[in-house]
Amino acid sequence: MSSRAAATSPAATRGKAPTPPHTAHHARVRLTPRAAVLVFSVFLVGIFAIGPTRAYVEQQARLADLEEEATALAEQNEALRERVIDLSDPKTLERMARACLGMVMPGETAYVVIPADAAPVPPECG
Repeated sequence: MSSRAAATSPAATRGKAPTPPHTAHHARVRLTPRAAVLVFSVFLVGIFAIGPTRAYVEQQARLADLEEEATALAEQNEALRERVIDLSDPKTLERMARACLGMVMPGETAYVVIPADAAPVPPECG
């Protein structure tokens, strides 16, 4: 007997109800009381976890922003410390007094050169 004859014989399918290939047999899911309580508990935990999780994420973002701001302020603070040290130097003070305020030492004569075609430009004092 050939394999083709055995596969298509009515004896091979005896006892089985023929099912059309286009319809699928779906098993019905049964929800037990324990499973319902478990699903409901997981749902409640999920609902109550949303608020704290969102607050945690927002706090982490705020913390990152504050850390960036603290780093920028620390750099600015260091630059201001260097500026204070620089302004404590007598040579720097003398240079700024001469350039910005037009001051001269006793006995010196100050000259200001004015361009013929433009107004004088004040020096940068900072």
